[in-house]
Amino acid sequence: MAQKQEYGASQIEVLEGLKPVRLRPGMYIGSTGPAGLHHLVYEIVDNSVDEALAGFCKNISVSIEPDNSIIVQDDGRGMPVDIHPKMGIPAVEVIHTQLHAGGKFGGGGYKVSGGLHGVGASVVNALSTHMRVQVRRDNKIYEQEYFRGERSTELKVIGEYKTGKTGSKTQFWPDPEIFDETVYDYTTLQRRLREMAFLNKGLSIDLVDRRVSPQTKDHFCFEGGIKEFVEYLNHNKDVINPTIFYYEAEKEGYSVEVALQYTDRYSENIISFANNIHTNEGGFHEVGFKSSLTRTINDYAKKNKFIKDNDDAMTGDDVREGLTAVVSVKLTNPQFEGQTKAKLGNAEVKGFVETNTSEQLTYFLEENPKQAKVIIDKCLRAQRAREAARKAREITRKTSVLETTSLPGKLADCSEKDPALSEIFLVEGDSAGGSAKQGRDRKRQAVLPLRGKILNVEKARLDRVLSSEEIKNMITAFGCNVGKDFDIDKLRYHKIIIMTDADVDGAHIRTLLLTFFYRYMTPLVEGGYVYAAQPPLFRVKQGKKIWYTYSDAEQDKLLAELKGKSGNNKTEIQRYKGLGEMDFNQLWETTMDYDHRTLVRITVEDAQAADEIFTTLMGDKVPPRKQFIEENARYVKNLDI
Repeated sequence: MAQKQEYGASQIEVLEGLKPVRLRPGMYIGSTGPAGLHHLVYEIVDNSVDEALAGFCKNISVSIEPDNSIIVQDDGRGMPVDIHPKMGIPAVEVIHTQLHAGGKFGGGGYKVSGGLHGVGASVVNALSTHMRVQVRRDNKIYEQEYFRGERSTELKVIGEYKTGKTGSKTQFWPDPEIFDETVYDYTTLQRRLREMAFLNKGLSIDLVDRRVSPQTKDHFCFEGGIKEFVEYLNHNKDVINPTIFYYEAEKEGYSVEVALQYTDRYSENIISFANNIHTNEGGFHEVGFKSSLTRTINDYAKKNKFIKDNDDAMTGDDVREGLTAVVSVKLTNPQFEGQTKAKLGNAEVKGFVETNTSEQLTYFLEENPKQAKVIIDKCLRAQRAREAARKAREITRKTSVLETTSLPGKLADCSEKDPALSEIFLVEGDSAGGSAKQGRDRKRQAVLPLRGKILNVEKARLDRVLSSEEIKNMITAFGCNVGKDFDIDKLRYHKIIIMTDADVDGAHIRTLLLTFFYRYMTPLVEGGYVYAAQPPLFRVKQGKKIWYTYSDAEQDKLLAELKGKSGNNKTEIQRYKGLGEMDFNQLWETTMDYDHRTLVRITVEDAQAADEIFTTLMGDKVPPRKQFIEENARYVKNLDI
């Protein structure tokens, strides 16, 4: 009989100070991967931006130092250094060593803040090996240092000055005990800081990378705010209304800014923010904007005889086709749903945004009748295409996607019915498809050969997309429909693996597939269901031993090692120019075998960047694509022409 275990006060562990953060860092910054590492910078920058929102800061600088530490400096009021009445230590020390400590809880420090929980500076401190904070205040320069979240020096005055300028400066070194990698990516920081400058018009943000010579620098300051943001998002698209619609409004406790412009594209791009936090799951501010947009455009269309009555009314999808919009609200007491703050839960914001958007958009349409007509025509074409797409979708729908008879004839399905254990290979060409079908694990691996390059969906509406045989086969095989009807719960395979040749054509096919998934099956990419297989470039045989290598560098290294060990044995080298050159055993061993293959998971770290790259590579405009190729050609390896 099991011995009875005592359960009392002694079993209750109390984690003091910042120990909980180091024990469970993912709870505070999302992950210990690259996203979490860069999140440390955003937390410190957000504190400076809060100073700007309060009207006390105009300039922020961020630098990546040669030792990969980060310095964030601002010209705000400077963190308070007087003794905290309750804690009995300097306030700046409280801010950096105590969770949920800050001027954002109704004490009058900040009216509007993105750092809702007051954990920013202390979490960064806890996850850094070393942190140094300097405060300019009262014509004195104060400094305090910390080690892994704990004070390592007393607060001291290290200098005096007479200019009266104030501000804060924070330097920190991310802890390699916490993070998988501690090297900062300049482009990732560049993207976020540019976004912050767009969202706070007139705020100056400088970014410099001191690890390289010459130093890389960027200066962001946009007097037009989100109006310039929309212009930036559309810089490589053809717009149909040259004048960007923009307004701002405020009342006690709330403010809203909206900017929008239509392009000749077929996808919508609405980006919403609350207190500078990207609400990628939307919320009541986005709901209010969308409903107002639909109603206002329909009202204008009826008033001006573009449509007759409510039976001809356009839907939300119709009026948002080709739309680029930024919706930014700031409020005193934001309520975010979920730890990631991805959705705004303040219901009262809906009416505030809806009323102001309707009023201002009506003025815009009436004052710009030519542009209004172009927008209405675009929406009406989308309406007609939607009806055509509905009919096309009916063709792809089957009574049950699980019935073998409803699946594409080219699909070699697997016998496993649990989607979590099933995977499907999208294979370039019938030859490689045949090898994959022979070599696969028939229980868990399905194979769907694709003939040639699929339709470039960046240049087509849904009705034309659904007329493509290859795309219809994928939709039917996956079982989760497409576009607005997409249902991730019906997905038949939790690994969708793109397997193409390691050449230019293979890369193009992979890009076409990813464009389709991102535009019409977005949750597949966001949920991490899409992968790219990594077939080898070389097969090396020496005697009875065989090696596969996946890059020129790896091949050179292997050959050098083999030459050093024994130069007498004859070495046979096979260069694979395509998957079709492998027999089914080789394809299984190198690319499909669970224990030996390499898969690259396709993720969307930043939807805005993904939208931009797909538009650049797959859109109509040649100059942006040419510029992209010229700037990035040096990074290309294993190029076969």
